[in-house]
Amino acid sequence: MRFVTQLPYATKEEEHVAIPMSDGVELSARIWRPTSSDSEPVPAVLEYIPYRKRDLSAVRDSIHHPYIAGHGYACVRVDIRGTGESEGVLRDEYLEQEQRDAEEVLAWLAEQPWCDGSTGMMGISWGAFAALQVAARQPPSLRGIVIASFTDDRHADDMHYMGGALLSDNLAEAGTMFAYGTCPPDPAIVGDRWRAMWHERMEHTRPWVLEWLRHQRRDDYWRHASVCEDYGAVRCPVLASSGWADGYSNAVTRLLGNLDVPRKGLIGPWSHKFPHLGEPGPAIGYLQEVVRWWDHWLKGVDNGVMDGPMLRTWMQESVPPSTSYEERPGRWVGEPTWPSPHIQEVTHPLAPHHIGRPLESYENGESGAKDESAAVGERVGADQSRDAEPAPVTVQSPLSVGQFAGKWASYNAPPDLPYDQREEDGGSLVFDSDPLTERLEILGSPTVELDLTVSEPVGMVAARLSDVSPDGSATRVSYGILNLTRLGGTDTPEPVEPGRRYRAKVQLNGVGQAFPSGHRIRLSLSTSYWPMAWPPPKPALLSVYAHTSTLTLPVRPTDEPDEMPVSPFGEPEGAPPIASTQLSPREERWEVKRDLVGYNAELEIVKDRGQVRIEDIGLDVGLRAEERYRSVAEDFTSVSGESAWTMRFRRDEWDVRVETRTRLTSHESEFFVDATLDGYEGDKRVFSRTWNERVPRDLL
Repeated sequence: MRFVTQLPYATKEEEHVAIPMSDGVELSARIWRPTSSDSEPVPAVLEYIPYRKRDLSAVRDSIHHPYIAGHGYACVRVDIRGTGESEGVLRDEYLEQEQRDAEEVLAWLAEQPWCDGSTGMMGISWGAFAALQVAARQPPSLRGIVIASFTDDRHADDMHYMGGALLSDNLAEAGTMFAYGTCPPDPAIVGDRWRAMWHERMEHTRPWVLEWLRHQRRDDYWRHASVCEDYGAVRCPVLASSGWADGYSNAVTRLLGNLDVPRKGLIGPWSHKFPHLGEPGPAIGYLQEVVRWWDHWLKGVDNGVMDGPMLRTWMQESVPPSTSYEERPGRWVGEPTWPSPHIQEVTHPLAPHHIGRPLESYENGESGAKDESAAVGERVGADQSRDAEPAPVTVQSPLSVGQFAGKWASYNAPPDLPYDQREEDGGSLVFDSDPLTERLEILGSPTVELDLTVSEPVGMVAARLSDVSPDGSATRVSYGILNLTRLGGTDTPEPVEPGRRYRAKVQLNGVGQAFPSGHRIRLSLSTSYWPMAWPPPKPALLSVYAHTSTLTLPVRPTDEPDEMPVSPFGEPEGAPPIASTQLSPREERWEVKRDLVGYNAELEIVKDRGQVRIEDIGLDVGLRAEERYRSVAEDFTSVSGESAWTMRFRRDEWDVRVETRTRLTSHESEFFVDATLDGYEGDKRVFSRTWNERVPRDLL
């Protein structure tokens, strides 16, 4: 990244500004703005998140907020109620109170003498969620948003319930916020009130996983702040981005297809990171794109920002399987609209262990077959009577399938992408295509439609699409998960009738991927995907009638020049980061362990930032997070997940830390949550609380 020190506007920084809320609570803001804004007001851009502007996000914030401010904007970074130096308690994500606070902050900004009355919102992850959700409330000053790594559907396309199945990231994210929401404010800002504010947070916090588990189906809890419930509520321009390695890539194309406002989409090869910090690379000059967006929509500059493709995306080339990549080879491609007129949905029939040629090839007479059943019948074998239904193919996956799945949302630290899928395919039902005779590119969401039966009332299917090279290695390209009790909808689950035939559609995550000539496409189906997803109460035998099942791929033609080529992006750039010193080493681990005596299996994940000193405030900050997911043999009730965090803050005689631990277990009818929260001043424990609660399983 190129760090820029000469910008169009000289700026100044206000480290702590208290913004009053209507109920008397004050939120803490950090503001960067042009020095000239005292006499020449500018638009204000808000980032609104709970990740502690003074310390834990300070280095990151210092790269992009001063940069944007230096282009003529007041950049305002606000800690959400109950975090950092903001008063109150953070009780859950995306609550009505949080959104009302954001509206009040925007109104306050618009009234400041250094603001011209126009505002925008930007952010990644929580900050992007907040911007999109607030945009749907149509605050009068909001003229546009810039969002990265977000969702419009809190239930089905967040870290909670993918396809109605419980994700382990539900526990991991709850553990993250259990720690972040119970950290103290800095006494250098709030003075002697810090201890009372800290204890208020600890006293009134509960493990969020408890609330999330009480809403296992789509209900009003999840509908609140899910913009997909009413896309028409968003009335301001939207610049949306994400990465193919992120868990949030699907929402970009959904917004492009459903919003009726000026909008642009950008999807790179990245994990859960801003595009100018993108990993895997290539990172791009994203902040330049953001400034152009704000210049047009907040200042009225006619700069052509809406010219060119509606969607710019990275078409990934084939790579060997790896848990981490520095760069993903590929190229930028553009689509004029979304859905794109260039993408053709191509359906392939399945046969036992085989992906057939597209149905259209049979319809065009290439094989002489006249319908799908005839085409598949030929795949089954020449001696197979077309009148006799082929037997189903079956699978009952071991709990080991999923140990190499990686994270639902990759952060690329520690390495957390899926490894060689041959490790998973031994416990899966596998369908391979013939070797491709020419290059194939897909762009969009593949779908699998299965004609199936299952042996238990509660079951799941995980579908994985892989690129298989001539040497046999298999790189996962996309995947999807479906809880079979949610076939009628995630809001109205029903037990599956064992032995009854069902048609199940599994939508895989969107992707842009090229398959070279000579490679095979593989579809793998499993009945467990642990620890990515919590397994059903009992192992289930899945029977798939392949001859009436299909795989549909969103094919992008390779024999046509791009109608809307993508102009090159600039080099990543930003403002120089504030000074920080690494006082103790970082530690990152991702280890799979198997004990073949006791048949214990464990995935251990460690992310330790070490101790870091933020030089300008003389504060030492430490963060260590550990996750452990365990199982025993094929006992589906033996699985457990644990999230443990330690957060430490130290300056001179002030030395405090928070330790949290959340453990989730289950049996066939209930989940069990055991959690602890401990606060320390030095070596003295000054607060401790324990939770031991149970939540009924709701066909999960």
